[in-house]
Amino acid sequence: MTDLLKPRDAKEVADAVAWALDHDKALEIAGQGSKRLIGRPSQTDLTLDLSGLSGVTLYEPAELVLSARAGTPLAEIEALLAQNNQELAFEPADYGPLLGGDAGRGTLGGAIAANLSGPRRIKAGAARDHFLGVTAVTGRGDTIKSGGRVVKNVTGYDMCKLIAGSWGTLAAMTDVTVKVLPKAETEATVLIEGLDDAQACAAMAAAMGSPYDVSGAAHLPDHVASFFDGLPRPQAATVLRLEGVAPSVAHRRETLAALMRPFGAVVLLDESNSRALWRSVRDVKPFANEAARKRPLWRISVPPAQGHRLVDLITPAAQMFYDWGGGLAWVAMPFEDEPDAGSIRAAALALGGYATLIRAPAAIRAATDVFQPEEPALAALSKRVKESFDPKGVLNPGRMWAGV
Repeated sequence: MTDLLKPRDAKEVADAVAWALDHDKALEIAGQGSKRLIGRPSQTDLTLDLSGLSGVTLYEPAELVLSARAGTPLAEIEALLAQNNQELAFEPADYGPLLGGDAGRGTLGGAIAANLSGPRRIKAGAARDHFLGVTAVTGRGDTIKSGGRVVKNVTGYDMCKLIAGSWGTLAAMTDVTVKVLPKAETEATVLIEGLDDAQACAAMAAAMGSPYDVSGAAHLPDHVASFFDGLPRPQAATVLRLEGVAPSVAHRRETLAALMRPFGAVVLLDESNSRALWRSVRDVKPFANEAARKRPLWRISVPPAQGHRLVDLITPAAQMFYDWGGGLAWVAMPFEDEPDAGSIRAAALALGGYATLIRAPAAIRAATDVFQPEEPALAALSKRVKESFDPKGVLNPGRMWAGV
């Protein structure tokens, strides 16, 4: 018996799930495997490899809509969109290098299943906000369709919102439709040097509250600044991205710089350096090198106004930087075998947020809650949803929470 099933079309996916049901087997749902190491260790018998379901099936640039099979590489989709000056506005991160793999192996289905979002999340939303339609096979072996190929489609229950971020535990997606948007003509970044975390959060709040349409706001403390591309000097940098047509960007760059000067020395980054910098932020570059990959990595989401308080609530030996205007903190722990889950989760809860363990050895992920533990009522609801889609636990059982 093979430990890998690689269907070539949607019917073969349904056949594979039906076979698993008949033989009491559990399936790991995977595309290129770039995010395989996120979540609890696999408790499955076989891998359902969806990378063979690849290719764009519909692209209408004038309608801002694209449909593709779930295993289509994001790199292929982004290259096609670039030919028409369009993009995936949710700016999906490339987790490959962060988890010890190769860059450029993420798929469209994987981005939706993980509900990825990059620095533009503060303006454009996450993957689920651009997810228009899906065809998928549930753990019952049923093929379902939800949504469509238009943005305003609200007939019936919106299963797209439920499947996005479910990490393959509810259904195996075979076809995905997403909204695409025009790509900005140019961009620039306003950088404020030398701020501490509290000052930086105040500066980012002022920028986000301004009329200058900031599409990225991050704070890079001095202990990680040297890892980012595009920075003029390896010192603490609070960075604010502006995108759009050239005259608008030029005007907003100057007026935003004037607004930021009371906080500290201001430097302006041109388009080339700005793009390089925000790719580094998107892909969490400080923690993607070989040495850093040995340490547990947390992704902590809190209200932006509270972000700067994290530094006082976790071990001072941790390394971290902030995205989403202070609302997202990436935290690398100092020791290889100690994620310090108790203090991390206590800090996140104290600030009204939650924490996800993005990277750790399998033994640690098996013994530690990877995703934020749910309150009893919400956990019961999650279990009922799982049972309605996958009553026998065929699809990615236990990946998010034990027993779900």
